[in-house]
Amino acid sequence: MIRKEMIAMLLAGGQGSQLGILTDNVAKSALSFGGKYRIADFPLSNLVNSGIDTIGVLTQYKPLRLTSHIGIGIPWDLDRNSGGVAILPSSGKGVDRDWITGTAGPVAEYIDYIDQYDPDYVLIVPADRVYKMDYEVMLDYHIALDSDATIASMRVPEGGSAASATMLIDAYGVVEKFEPDTENPCSNLESMRTYLFDWQLLKKALLMFKDQEVLDFEKHIIPQFLKDGRTVSAYEWNGYYRDIPTAEDYWKANLELTVERPELSFYEKFWTIYTKGENLAPAYIADSCNVRNALLSEGSEVYGRVEQSVIGPGTVVSEGAVVRNSVIQEDCFVARGAVVQNAVIARGSTIGSGAVIGAEDGGGICVIGEDSIIPDGAVVHKQTEKNGGKEGDRL
Repeated sequence: MIRKEMIAMLLAGGQGSQLGILTDNVAKSALSFGGKYRIADFPLSNLVNSGIDTIGVLTQYKPLRLTSHIGIGIPWDLDRNSGGVAILPSSGKGVDRDWITGTAGPVAEYIDYIDQYDPDYVLIVPADRVYKMDYEVMLDYHIALDSDATIASMRVPEGGSAASATMLIDAYGVVEKFEPDTENPCSNLESMRTYLFDWQLLKKALLMFKDQEVLDFEKHIIPQFLKDGRTVSAYEWNGYYRDIPTAEDYWKANLELTVERPELSFYEKFWTIYTKGENLAPAYIADSCNVRNALLSEGSEVYGRVEQSVIGPGTVVSEGAVVRNSVIQEDCFVARGAVVQNAVIARGSTIGSGAVIGAEDGGGICVIGEDSIIPDGAVVHKQTEKNGGKEGDRL
């Protein structure tokens, strides 16, 4: 086995429960994004573009769709004899959803996998975030500060509860205080839950907590590094970054891509976002259609009106139909005369002729689950409450 300077562990097991029905049948990291891509394509492409060729993908919740998408890693040039991509399923500690919990627990399961490459450094990356980052620059920063651990972090607006751990740093970027409690942030510098560790020190900490039922990087590993007097640094990031915790966040992040010059561009040749191709026909735009500010994926057919929307692969928008401010995933059918507005339509769904999905602007979004069949003439736009947040009707 060829020794690697740095390998990555991609945390791809989370459901993303706040996304509601969008993740009933699929892990958050396998959700479509921007039409043709999956959310996991972004961190995977970041790793490959950063020169990292050995990646362990830690799966857990509903892994089939993600593992089928990644396969042996051909789209990312990861089908290698030494290194490449390895799918690492969690053995779990129970049945159904009673799995290993905590971000570090799954990594601790695969110490032997990491050890076979004898790396100097291990990069921990969540698979359910959309952003572009050169991890090689983060490694250079880590080495320059002679750090034992480095946390990718970003400044967020002050006030309110934090989404993840916060930290105070000195003038050199070294962490002086680390607060894992999101209800009591110590600053507006938040962890992006991407960590770079010296492997032998991380291994020692993982083994120290081997009997911990729930093992987490921010609650256990990072605090232990600080307790042991290790140097923990913060690598500040100020580029595009979306966590997408809820269905409304998912909708907004997708629609941001439909403006003329989006903050996240798919057209940068120096930082390609790779994905699995489905060998679909080119998108077809009929003479009868009216398309404005939209992303149309391969295999889609548009005969009606599409405005500021994302249309997934293989989806058909019939003549006389209107899709406005909406995200329609793959293999959907919008029949003649239907109106879809301010909505997310999950894969495989059919919207019947003359149906109206979603409320006018200001009425919130409507979410239609996978493989739904909306009858002709149906009206679906009532808002409901679930998991403490706004979400569309569950059909």
